[in-house]
Amino acid sequence: MIIYEPLWKTMKDRKVSQYRLIKYYGFSSGQLNRLKNNQYVSTHTIGVLCTILDCSVEDIMEFRMDNSELAFPNPDMYRPEEKLSDAKDA
Repeated sequence: MIIYEPLWKTMKDRKVSQYRLIKYYGFSSGQLNRLKNNQYVSTHTIGVLCTILDCSVEDIMEFRMDNSELAFPNPDMYRPEEKLSDAKDA
């Protein structure tokens, strides 16, 4: 799951309020709401925030494994070299 907890700390450290993002930078209040609820936002939105806050992606978002990621393919399927060695052993 992607979470945006680092964003709020970065904004506080940079003294940029949500009000300032909306009024001064024209940032969408809808996007802020999505960020508050850890919902999907585009990479463009992340890039805009990085530019405004003069920070890196890690200062805005973080990945935490949770049960929702179990719906994705197993990470082992992305390691073809291990599959080849397993197939040779069989």
